[in-house]
Amino acid sequence: MKSPLKKVEDEKALLEKISLAIPGFRGYKLKEMRREADRLIRDHLYRRLSNAKSGMREAFQQLAQRRAMDVLEEADRVVARLDRVAEQVNHAPAGYAGFFNAVKVHEEALERLIEFDSRLIDSAVKIEGDVMKFRDELRGGGLGDVEKRLGEIRGAVEDFERTFSERKEVMMWVQF
Repeated sequence: MKSPLKKVEDEKALLEKISLAIPGFRGYKLKEMRREADRLIRDHLYRRLSNAKSGMREAFQQLAQRRAMDVLEEADRVVARLDRVAEQVNHAPAGYAGFFNAVKVHEEALERLIEFDSRLIDSAVKIEGDVMKFRDELRGGGLGDVEKRLGEIRGAVEDFERTFSERKEVMMWVQF
C-alpha cells in the first residue's frame, strides 16, 4: 500500500514537478503536500469510522427487533464510543498545517506522523470490516456469540482511540 504522501507526490502534474527544482520552492511544496496528505488521512479515518458507526447502528436495530435485551446496552455503548472516536478524529488538530510558518519542521518527524497515521488507517479499516461482518451476520438471521463479538469490536475501538490519542505525542515531535 502506498503511503498517502507518496500518492499525493505521484499525482503532481509535470509543471509542479519542474517547479520543485526551483531553489527554496521544493521545501515549501513538500510541506504543502504533507498538509494535504494529513487532511486526506484524517478525512479517510473519519469516513471509515462513520461507516462503522452506521453499520453498528443497523446491528443495534437488528438486535432490538429480535428483543436481544441482554446485549442492547453493550451494543449502544459501542455505537456511542464509535461516534465519540469518529468525532475526535473529525475535530483533531489540523495536523501540522499551522506549524510551518513559525516553527522549523523536522522532516523525520513529519514522516513519522504520516507512518503513524497510516497504521491508524489500517485499524479503522479493520473496525469497519468487523462491524459490517457482524451487521451482515445479524441481517442473515444469525446471532452467534453476540456478546463476544461486541466485546471484540469494543476492544478494537478502544485500541484505536488509545492509539489516536498518542497522535498528540507524535505531533509534538513535529512542532519542535
